[in-house]
Amino acid sequence: MLSFLKQPIVVTAEINLNLVALTVLALLSRLWGLSYPRAVVFDEVYYGQFVSLYMKRIFFVDDSGPPLGHMLLALGGYLGGFDGNFLWNRIGAEYTTNVPVWSLRLLPALAGALCVPLAYQILVEMHLSHCAALGAALLILLENSLITQSRFMLLESILIFFILLAVLSYLKFYNLPRNSSFSGRWWFWLLLTGAACSCAVGVKYMGLFTYLLLLALAGLHFWHLIGDQSLSNVSLIGHFLGRGLALLILPVALYLSFFYLHLTLLYRSGPHDQIMSSAFQASLEGGLARITQGQPLEVAYGSQITLRNVLGKPMQCWLHSHTSTYPIRYENGRGSSHQQQVTCYPFKDVNNWWIVKDPGMQQLVVSNPPRPVRHGHIVQLVHGITTRYLNTHDVAAPLSPHSQEVSCYIDYNISMPAQNLWRVEIVNRESDSEVWKTILSEVRFVHLNTSAVLKVRGLSFLSGASLPEWGYRQLEVVGEKLSKGYHQSMLWNVEEHRYGKSQEQKEREVELHSPTQMDISKNLSFMAKFTELQWKILTLKNEDTEHKYSSSALDWITMDTNIAYWLHPTSAAQIHLLGNVVTWTSANLAALLYTCLSLWYLVRRRRQIYDIPEDAWQLWLSAGGISLGGWAVNYLPFFLMEKTLFLYHYLPALTFQILLIPIVLQHLSDHLCSSVLLRSMFSGLTVAWFSSVYFAYCTFSPVTYGQPSLSAGELRALRWRDSWNILLRKQ
Repeated sequence: MLSFLKQPIVVTAEINLNLVALTVLALLSRLWGLSYPRAVVFDEVYYGQFVSLYMKRIFFVDDSGPPLGHMLLALGGYLGGFDGNFLWNRIGAEYTTNVPVWSLRLLPALAGALCVPLAYQILVEMHLSHCAALGAALLILLENSLITQSRFMLLESILIFFILLAVLSYLKFYNLPRNSSFSGRWWFWLLLTGAACSCAVGVKYMGLFTYLLLLALAGLHFWHLIGDQSLSNVSLIGHFLGRGLALLILPVALYLSFFYLHLTLLYRSGPHDQIMSSAFQASLEGGLARITQGQPLEVAYGSQITLRNVLGKPMQCWLHSHTSTYPIRYENGRGSSHQQQVTCYPFKDVNNWWIVKDPGMQQLVVSNPPRPVRHGHIVQLVHGITTRYLNTHDVAAPLSPHSQEVSCYIDYNISMPAQNLWRVEIVNRESDSEVWKTILSEVRFVHLNTSAVLKVRGLSFLSGASLPEWGYRQLEVVGEKLSKGYHQSMLWNVEEHRYGKSQEQKEREVELHSPTQMDISKNLSFMAKFTELQWKILTLKNEDTEHKYSSSALDWITMDTNIAYWLHPTSAAQIHLLGNVVTWTSANLAALLYTCLSLWYLVRRRRQIYDIPEDAWQLWLSAGGISLGGWAVNYLPFFLMEKTLFLYHYLPALTFQILLIPIVLQHLSDHLCSSVLLRSMFSGLTVAWFSSVYFAYCTFSPVTYGQPSLSAGELRALRWRDSWNILLRKQ
């Protein structure tokens, strides 16, 4: 029974010492002195704010991309015990003792280090030699810009890690033997490809470029699979469904899960939630939720409400009126009705309250039981404080002469009758008898007499595209005569709501000043919150301002630009985002040579002249296609982007271009060096070239790691290009 104990239990394992050595060197290069400098470095001032908000569970919106990268940075802070208390207000600010600098920078550094062994394995899976794979890994290891970017609380190294992981996983999957289809390994590498693609997109939308490249490759490979007559139709359907599950459904599910976790963590109200809808704000703890929690759900005749414009940008604003009237004549000589002003006001105020009145009754209180307002009902809106009725008529608006003026009606006993009837149209209704709901319903108010729609026309409270001084710089509200479609500036939702109880004006004013609290809560579903947040991320645009270190995409190829990340407050020690000049130049030459050789081979093959064996040609196409294709899809889209660009945006494209260098070198050695002498000479030149790569790495290491501090003369010597901004202190 115990006979198996007579023999020792032996476990054998193959260890690639190249891979182990590369990983150790990569960890040393990225983790050495990671806490230095103990000060805010460049965009740490930006990402650190979000880490602090995660620590405090405060909601925020970042228009730069999805939340996975931010959550990974926050994970580093959480593991280090960061409490979120630090003022991220300037680059170079010294970190206080409660900030775990090493922990915050750890995950980007680990991701950057792991890119080195990933590069090695990718070239091995491309069927390049181990020597070529070692060369690719060493080039990534000695690339100064990748080192700099991975040693701080930034996202590019994490993005590149997931991009390379996706490429490696797909190559592993594609290279599996045909008889291993649907095996555990087959599913593992295919699912890992989809997961890595989703993570890349979840860190930054730039990851979408590589994801699309891999989808195109998978489509091409499946097209070839269709032509395999040995596969049955059932097997082909299985392959199609498996790829669809792993490369489409899984990435979407994971992408949604990133937002689910993001919204679960950030449940408290904060300064960023003001750009969100009232329903979204009400779902957060504190802020608007403290006001709206328990409000009546159904708007009824006699309800006291505030109306928020759905557009919400450039800022939120509420329908508002006050005792001031429109001037008799405007500056341009046009006349007005001299009625009471109606505006959209970007702050909460008692003058934002309105009463929903039944035109057929005089009472301004809610009956018992309440009579709900439904889609299509006719209402009057009575301003709560002044008790004047919302009105519009055929008088030109102050700033928009082609639209109607909106006012609160004052009876001057002249031939200008009140026109104060409005039809309620619920745009997001599910039926034509739907009840007008607090927060949830998006409503259009259509004027009964003129068919004009109540709309906000002022564009910016801060930029001056608003009413003049007589209108207190508030946003203009107009009656839009030609209203096709449902633009958000025409839509309103009830934000604060109570059932009015006081018929007397003085009592009603006291009621309007009091807080609202009742017993009905309103919760948004996750998909509703995700859809709104995703739309805000995609459409919210901060004003792009010219940055000292911004650059154009053309500047990146030749590295005509750099970025000063940090300068020591007293010494000349400094950190710059600068690449290894030899590597960047070699990568450009490799891309040019690959393109020229490919065109040459294509022309020759068209003439039935085959310069290299078919297997070498297929290797040249596949390996080079992935590398050059990866460079192209991660670089060329920036020429179409209207945003402030920086050198670090080029790093994913650069990584692919670096992988192309050993591919071209091995091809030249194997197929263009025909004699032993030529190969020996080529090997010698390669060693000399690689020595120059190492020399450039060492030369720029002081401004990659920020130490040691260099003299003014040594810093001037580093300015290999006149366009580089190496910082020199005035003596």
